[in-house]
Amino acid sequence: MNLAHLHTMFRPTSIALVGATEEEGTPGPVLLKNIRESQFIGPILPIHERLTELGGLPVFKNIDTLPTTPDLAILCSEPESLPQYIRALGQRGVAGAVVLGCGFSELLPEDKARIENDMLIASRETGMRLLGPGSMGFLTPRAGVNASLAHCDAQPGRIAFVTQSDALFTTILDWAQSNQLGFSNFISLGDKLDFGFGTVLDYLNADPETRAILLYVEDIKNARHFMSAARAASRSKPVIVLKAGRTEQARKELARIASGPIGLDAVYDAAFRRAGMLRVSDTEALFDSVETLARTKPLKGERLAILVNGLSPGLLTLDRFIEGGGKLAELSDETKAALSDLYGDAPMLNCRADGCVGNPITLSPNAPPERYAQAVKILLKAKGIDALLVMHFPSALADGREIAKAVAKAAKRTRRLVFCSWIGGANADQAQEIFNAAGLPIYATSDKAIRAYLNLVHYRRNQELLVQTPASLPSEFEPDLDAAQRVIATHGTGQLPLAAVLELLRAYRIPIIETRTASTPDEAASIAQELGFPVALKILSPDLACKSRVGGVILDLDSAEAVKAAAKSLPNRVLNEAPHCAIQGYIVQRMGRRPKARELALHVDYDPVFGPYISCGRARVLAPLFPSQSHSPAVALPPLNMALARELVTRAAVLPLDDSRFDISALCLTLCKLSQLLLDLPTLQHIQIDPLCVDDHGVLALDASASLLADFDASDALAIRPYPRELEQLIQIRSGKTLLIRPITPEDEPAHWDFIAKLSAEDLRFRFFGLIQTLPRAEMIRLTQIDYDREMAFIAIDREASETLGVVRGSTSLDNQEMEFAIIIRSDIKRQGLGRILLQKLIDYAAARGCARIIGQTLIDNSAMAALATALGFTVSRNYDDGVFELSRDL
Repeated sequence: MNLAHLHTMFRPTSIALVGATEEEGTPGPVLLKNIRESQFIGPILPIHERLTELGGLPVFKNIDTLPTTPDLAILCSEPESLPQYIRALGQRGVAGAVVLGCGFSELLPEDKARIENDMLIASRETGMRLLGPGSMGFLTPRAGVNASLAHCDAQPGRIAFVTQSDALFTTILDWAQSNQLGFSNFISLGDKLDFGFGTVLDYLNADPETRAILLYVEDIKNARHFMSAARAASRSKPVIVLKAGRTEQARKELARIASGPIGLDAVYDAAFRRAGMLRVSDTEALFDSVETLARTKPLKGERLAILVNGLSPGLLTLDRFIEGGGKLAELSDETKAALSDLYGDAPMLNCRADGCVGNPITLSPNAPPERYAQAVKILLKAKGIDALLVMHFPSALADGREIAKAVAKAAKRTRRLVFCSWIGGANADQAQEIFNAAGLPIYATSDKAIRAYLNLVHYRRNQELLVQTPASLPSEFEPDLDAAQRVIATHGTGQLPLAAVLELLRAYRIPIIETRTASTPDEAASIAQELGFPVALKILSPDLACKSRVGGVILDLDSAEAVKAAAKSLPNRVLNEAPHCAIQGYIVQRMGRRPKARELALHVDYDPVFGPYISCGRARVLAPLFPSQSHSPAVALPPLNMALARELVTRAAVLPLDDSRFDISALCLTLCKLSQLLLDLPTLQHIQIDPLCVDDHGVLALDASASLLADFDASDALAIRPYPRELEQLIQIRSGKTLLIRPITPEDEPAHWDFIAKLSAEDLRFRFFGLIQTLPRAEMIRLTQIDYDREMAFIAIDREASETLGVVRGSTSLDNQEMEFAIIIRSDIKRQGLGRILLQKLIDYAAARGCARIIGQTLIDNSAMAALATALGFTVSRNYDDGVFELSRDL
């Protein structure tokens, strides 16, 4: 993907209007009016076969007669003519086109599909990008472009809004105009024929004028591209998403109008969270997010102080804040003393008899402007406070407008986040003008203010979660991959027999209770005798997700006679509840005496949008015991590491994480094993462990099932590219030592700190193009937590000493044509040939993924690097202005 085409398209210097007329009710008059009123200064070039003039502009008969090549075309013509126009515009060199929805709603589905396919072929042949069809267009206010069907213009700002909804396109625009909020970009995607959210996220991430991104999503077509782009964007700027389809009824409606699969809402939720985005629940929350992101400073911490002129409103606000998971600031003794001294004979309402000030800091209802201002200054200087909410409720003896002026002035130069809530009609309207001018967010209610702040807090927590260094998997965990692959090879497709499922779990070291199967009551009794009593007897059927629900489980059988009698009665019990299920025999298990264990359910399933996902929740058999509680399991996308697995368990809320009665690490490791099983065996479509017992002894699976799909490859369907194990390689350096070269992982962060510490000052200067004392942790996270879809880092490891000895990195351009590399070898093991081996490894990798060239830079005095590059076929050219060698090699 070439971002230069999108940049030209969204910031055009000339625009062609294809098929536009002046007929009332058609797009032509609106488009022409919007383009002109947005102060667009470039040429506007109407194209129409039958017209000679449009709005005072000369009309050109066809694309060939244009006096200049436009950057952007807006297509208003009938659907049947669109493919030929797209091909002609692309051949002329137009960067991109907006395809409106003219006539598409009247087409038969098969005709619509044919025309869209022809449009896409024409676009691909010429390289011209298409926004739509069914797009309302876009606005780039700072560039003076309103190439849309919007009813009003937008002010310049630092927030981008991208939507699939025509109604939200106009609604958000109208709301923002009335609230004096601006946008960097305002884009209607339409049907996303050529590009969708992933491509736009890449463009907006690279846009220096965009500080935050808002999305309204109905469906996603390319999940892996979306996840890769969303993860990259959310690391550098807030990305907030509103997604329709939380209920089954809404999903059915979306499925009726969407061009692709809809997917499960819980999986969308997991994807947004994994990408580091924040999901909001409704349009009101989206409006509040615009207000917050447009006017707030970045949040450095979570500790909130609340300043309010009334005890009861303060307490209600406090309840809302704490219930939402907020963290209240603790006032220092110094801050308390300053506030107490400030009020003298007019104490605050929540100031105790001993003079100790609380939080919320409650002023009297009639507190004057100067008292508000002094309190704000004290709180903004105080340690331990990251953000301040200032609230005011109307009073006949206090002027809300003057108080707003005083607060705005007192907060003018602070680096901390300050936001306000002024309650009441006239009181709020007057304050809003003042705070808007001061760049402070203001909310009509305290609930809105708290919700907006907590959105920022949750976004920050999402980001912190993504940069946690995960614990390493135990070194003794090594799955028996050969045994697992034999199981898969033996069974082509469909439901796996229970014995095969048990073999899979054993191959991945997942503990499971001793289990045997029997065909007859006599065989069941004999097996029970061998296992030892007491035993559990279960019906064996591929059709039953929960055997207990249909009477298919009998526990604590203590003799062969009891087992035989139970086996004879069990089929009838089950068939009475589930008459159509196929009964294949019996399952006999020794009773596991774990009375204090909790029973959970772990599942691997497939979503049509994001592919395989893993869920953790309460065992099915327990659900009827908790009828008033939600039983929706928590969902996560693979691959999982220990940190991500722990976060999944936290959200599942089925176990207390700090209770020694439950081995949470064993549960997290089991989730990681399931994730690895899924990656290693890509034809697995479904796995279920239900129930899984968890106690202080670890985990124990009591029942499990799995199914295969012959032509199904879960690894290709994964929304996040997993660790590429196939790139691991053993090599030998000149000293004779054998090293492992492999892709870097987040778990390598501690070893990478040690690696950096052992580099000489000169090697650090060569690598980072300057003297550095230490790396910020954010940079180390960036170096160790990479997206294998977009970048690669190969590290050389001495496995005996568990040390990193060298690393080579490559970052690909978005169109995959170019890879930029950097390399560094530990200072004490140079001249061992490791640098050459690592760089050749990266060259081979870049060629294998289809890059056209590999490039790099090194300082002019780094003669060793220049010599290595020359030896490996790079062209080395001197750049005197920058003081570097430019390195380049075609692949």
